[in-house]
Amino acid sequence: MPLDYPVHERTLPNGLRVVVSPDLSVPNVTVNIWVGVGSRHESVGRTGFAHLFEHLMFQGSRQVASGEHFEALMAQGGRLNATTWFDRTNYFETIPKGALELALWLEADRHGHLLDAVNQANLDNQRDVVKEEKRQRYDNQPYGNALIDVYAAVFPPGHPYHHSTIGSMEDLDAASVEDVHEFFRRHYAPDNTVLTLCGDVTPDDGFALVERYFGSIVPRPEPRREAVDALPPLTRPVRVERRESVPNDRLHIAFRLPVDETEEFSAASLALDALGGLASSRLVRRLVRKEQTALGAHATSWGFVDGVSLGFIVVDVDSDADADDVEAAVLEELETFALEGPTDAEMDAALAQAERGWLSMLASQEERADALSHYALLHGDPTMVNTHLDRLRAVTPEQVQAAAATWLRPESRAVIAYRTDHESEEVA
Repeated sequence: MPLDYPVHERTLPNGLRVVVSPDLSVPNVTVNIWVGVGSRHESVGRTGFAHLFEHLMFQGSRQVASGEHFEALMAQGGRLNATTWFDRTNYFETIPKGALELALWLEADRHGHLLDAVNQANLDNQRDVVKEEKRQRYDNQPYGNALIDVYAAVFPPGHPYHHSTIGSMEDLDAASVEDVHEFFRRHYAPDNTVLTLCGDVTPDDGFALVERYFGSIVPRPEPRREAVDALPPLTRPVRVERRESVPNDRLHIAFRLPVDETEEFSAASLALDALGGLASSRLVRRLVRKEQTALGAHATSWGFVDGVSLGFIVVDVDSDADADDVEAAVLEELETFALEGPTDAEMDAALAQAERGWLSMLASQEERADALSHYALLHGDPTMVNTHLDRLRAVTPEQVQAAAATWLRPESRAVIAYRTDHESEEVA
């Protein structure tokens, strides 16, 4: 039977969608805001802007000094942060119930009046912060740029998912204050935003408080870009080879998948779980346990909403094994799975893992608030958090096999192969 988390929704006159999910078990509230802007909304030559704003939003606004957002809420015992992804940017805090109005006031000031504080000095400062983040998280990490390579290989140039959320440092260097202001005005608007309250608050109180603080923010009915045409699977393999000083050879084998929250995406996701997403999956059993040619293998699927999604398998190759042989074994398993489909045990295990993960996620007030915002913004219906598992359980083994035969074919793969650079190691 469906889950029954309470979900109440209202749209303010300025277009802001508000979701309230009461949870009286603890005396705190999570404020979770999703803005409909991510890296897929950026244009060529203007990449990295969505992520830049994740930083700028903490540098002050009309009535809030730089850094004061963090300081004010942490002084009340709150915890807060923000993240950027392809399809959205989100801002969130969990605070004691008594600090809810403070949190809403702070959020309303920056979502409505950020540009009062976005000047050349702030822009320069946060550009440097983003560059340092890129150096630490991407450039100076083993395999750090692998996913950037995956996106570029799987999705064609100019496609919304071709570039990563970190964007181009050259694009950020070229950005003027007015470029940045224009990006904010286009995307940061109440009619492009979902605000979720989850915790110790009633629907009536929650709606009233949000309207009090956000109701005066003026909507900006900018034209929203329509979704691009759906992408079919790759028609031939794409390959990128990197030789670097990494601990071991690593293969990223990636595929286009159908759009998120469709039956076909769910089926493809379950196929990847059976192949590499479980401790008992086929690739783990064969490569890690039986043949011992891999140190580890895992598979995952990421649901996107703009015409396509992404799935990939990552294999860490043992130092005594040949990466080409390991890749050939993966392709063999893909072909076998497409012909035979999952066993009953694999279906049961994949569904059990999905259910366990989903229920564990929803048990967290913060993650439940995030899921509510996700479904409200990207799928138009926050109540889908209660029916997600039912849709997943309805997928048949035949659908899983068909999805694998369509989307996970060897000829539809993009491979990013990192090879150890032994010569560099010897020089070092």
